[in-house]
Amino acid sequence: MQATTVLVEGESDRLAVETLAIRLGLDLTALRVSVVPMGGATSIVRFLDRYGPNGAGHRLLGLCDEGESRGIARALGRAGIGPGPLAELGFHVCRADLEDELIRCLGIDDVLKVIAAQGELASFRLLQRQPSLRERPVTAQLQRFFGGRSGNKVRYAPLLVDALPAGHAPPPLARLVASLVV
Repeated sequence: MQATTVLVEGESDRLAVETLAIRLGLDLTALRVSVVPMGGATSIVRFLDRYGPNGAGHRLLGLCDEGESRGIARALGRAGIGPGPLAELGFHVCRADLEDELIRCLGIDDVLKVIAAQGELASFRLLQRQPSLRERPVTAQLQRFFGGRSGNKVRYAPLLVDALPAGHAPPPLARLVASLVV
């Protein structure tokens, strides 16, 4: 069985992929799957060189934000893994980012329940009252909450995935994890 490397932008993405895989009963070690955070999408060339056809020759999959998708597509093409739509190449695109996908998939009320279970609802309510966020939609406030404090994306990614109803993961994440068993 060929090794598979899943390239993701950051640590929170890695945790989300691994958490969903575990929830679905997948043994990533047995499947020879590694989920590798790149420290940002702009680092992809280095990881394609290491794991791609001119490196270790792993089967490559990935998850990226929409804003990074063009750069990812160019890098895949230069590495000999394209051209073609990213999904056909095994790279799945989140509309804004994975947190946005999770917020939309769970719904605001369930996301707030996750935050409350962590004892941070008061902190979120305080953030909502900040002048720069007062008039913004709750989804934007939640994104700021997850992305604005160091470690929050990493902390909340697996918690949000765990809160998803069975069979209701965000489409890019669900498609990526489903492709691990092919």
